[in-house]
Amino acid sequence: MRERHGTVFGSQVTDEPRILIVGLGLIGGSLAAGLKASGYAGKIVACDRDPSEIEQGIALGVIDAGSTELAPWVAESSLIVLAVPVLAMAPVMTELASLVSDQVITDVGSTKLAIRQAAERAFGRLPRRFVLGHPIAGSEKSGVVASNPDLYRHHKVILTPQADTDPTALARVRALWEACGAEVLEMDVMRHDQVLARTSHLPHLLAFSLVDTLARQDERLDIFRYAAGGFRDFTRIAGSDPVMWRDIFTANRDAVLEALDDFEAGVARLRQAVANGDSDAMLGIFDRASHARHYFDTLLNKTRYQAMEQRNVRYRVSPGGQVTGTIRVPGDKSISHRSIMLGALSEGVTQVEGFLEGEDSLATLQAFREMGVVIEGPHQGRVTIHGVGMHGLKKPAGPLYVGNAGTAMRLFAGLLAGQAFDTELTGDASLTKRPMGRVADPLREMGAVIETAEGGRPPLRIKGGQQLKGITYDMPMASAQVKSCLLLAGMYAEGETRVREPAPTRDHTERMLNGFGYPVTREGDVAWLQGGGHLTAAPIDVPSDISSATFFLVAAAITPGADLTLEHVGINPTRVGVINILKAMGADLELFDEHEVGGEPVANIRVRYAPLKGIEIPTDQVPLAIDEFPALFVAAANASGTTRLRGAEELRVKESDRLQSMADGLAILGVENTLYEDGIDIVGNGEDGPSYGGGRIDSHGDHRIAMAFTVAGLRASDYIVIDDCANVATSFPGFVDLARRVGMALEEVNA
Repeated sequence: MRERHGTVFGSQVTDEPRILIVGLGLIGGSLAAGLKASGYAGKIVACDRDPSEIEQGIALGVIDAGSTELAPWVAESSLIVLAVPVLAMAPVMTELASLVSDQVITDVGSTKLAIRQAAERAFGRLPRRFVLGHPIAGSEKSGVVASNPDLYRHHKVILTPQADTDPTALARVRALWEACGAEVLEMDVMRHDQVLARTSHLPHLLAFSLVDTLARQDERLDIFRYAAGGFRDFTRIAGSDPVMWRDIFTANRDAVLEALDDFEAGVARLRQAVANGDSDAMLGIFDRASHARHYFDTLLNKTRYQAMEQRNVRYRVSPGGQVTGTIRVPGDKSISHRSIMLGALSEGVTQVEGFLEGEDSLATLQAFREMGVVIEGPHQGRVTIHGVGMHGLKKPAGPLYVGNAGTAMRLFAGLLAGQAFDTELTGDASLTKRPMGRVADPLREMGAVIETAEGGRPPLRIKGGQQLKGITYDMPMASAQVKSCLLLAGMYAEGETRVREPAPTRDHTERMLNGFGYPVTREGDVAWLQGGGHLTAAPIDVPSDISSATFFLVAAAITPGADLTLEHVGINPTRVGVINILKAMGADLELFDEHEVGGEPVANIRVRYAPLKGIEIPTDQVPLAIDEFPALFVAAANASGTTRLRGAEELRVKESDRLQSMADGLAILGVENTLYEDGIDIVGNGEDGPSYGGGRIDSHGDHRIAMAFTVAGLRASDYIVIDDCANVATSFPGFVDLARRVGMALEEVNA
């Protein structure tokens, strides 16, 4: 039995007794150096046709032994890494085929289809223990002397396993790269080659071409002498190994040519705009590019959009604290979503103030950019939207990613059902668990063609070019998102679209449609509109989000000595359930400076501590406070007596099952509660001093669960640790700073 050597980098372990690296250049040498730096205790040997590379590798301490011959090193090695140029892979694999037995094999090639085909020719079929891989890292330098032990740290490595790849082999290759600090992802072979052709191969091709073109001009000395940092940054990669890149372009020819065709078409559009002096077209191209580049940066830095799925932010809340001062919470998320949507579909330019710069709203904004809408900003809450009209959207290049935004996905489903092109809506791991059948089913009744994943869940694939017809729809469950989805689809439908709701829900869509000149009529419990109208641009001033304000309203309501004022809070009648419920519990709440902004009522709210009492929450208030219940449950835990909630089954299909998540978390803190299918009973402790203990809470990636238990820390007797809090940024950027500002003792850490 082979002796096993363990290496730990973070939480990952590599336990290969001996690793053979074939090709000791920058990539292979850096892998060896990274393993050595991480404390790997096994042996690293290498084969390279250049004896000087082997000598330097040994002298630098990167490898333990090696030679120009492959055969002597194979038998005793447990894992073999092929790090030769792409076109050199075939002869190496042909030689290797007669030498290997049960070794795991992987490679570092930049093109996967060509290498898979070469392996199939060499071995007869791709061995189950051969894991195709590609580290997304490099340098314009080459050779083992350029080895960098940190080259792969915080960089991505893509593995492209086949359906029959040995799972143990896959796990061992994953551990190899994770030991060097890499983030390992998996991808289909064809998709890998298409993506890398655009993100890596095409930029190198352009850099080589630009430098070659300028170097052949008569004034080349002046060009290079006066080149600024931008030129140096863009052309740095033209100093890369020419042989390696010749091989890559040869091996991935078809995908590179396809990417080059797309690029040439884009350059042609830009050239035409410049030639015609078309400033609007140029602004559109530059604006989309600028924000796409920002979007790319945030993915790399793991600060926004998809990247938040890969971070485990943890909150550590100290017991006690105070709540005082005057604050303004970010803009209303519901209104921010709708301002972008209707502004994009309107005729003219829409100016938005107070836009919520959170993950969900930014994902909506980015989706419209991908459909050709020019959007300037956001800059300190200000957004300028150059509307394209009801039928001016363009087919996006790929799926529209809406992050964690259930509102965005459901509203998009309605407005995209009436477009001429096909679209796909996708989101993060949390959103893909949420039911979309309740919008897909009535949209199908209107004539839409929509495919969902199993159980009616995302992604949604919407077929364009369908003629929609108006319907009368009785919603089985009160939902502003379903109502809004159908009204947006109704704008593209023949005839009237009528939506009857069993209880009042937020009416931001109806108010804003009327504000944009599209008539929506309310008759009792029915909202309806006539299809075929148009939208005219209008200014939007987004009030502060009452859902975000709720956490601070509850914080002040439960904390002795608290005195807090929240400014410019939206008090839409369909959203004030939280105010009504807190007042019924005895909270000291005062609204003042009430006025309207853009058709939406706003006010300042002052809340001071007062003892709370448990109540039976009126069923007519449930839809008016559906998003605020996690925080209200914390208020109930600090009230005297029992608080009872029924008729709130919708809480089970939010970002998490909020009834279950809150019941579990409260139980951990020692709060007595009884869970029902549509509600919960919470027995509060309204006495002075701490109301419950501390503990570790799983937020299940739900931003409102995380913030609710942060507030709970104000009356806890011990620390509360909350896991999986990255999604707080979806609705409330700056929550941690604002919580600290009013007096909460909150620490944020990357777990």
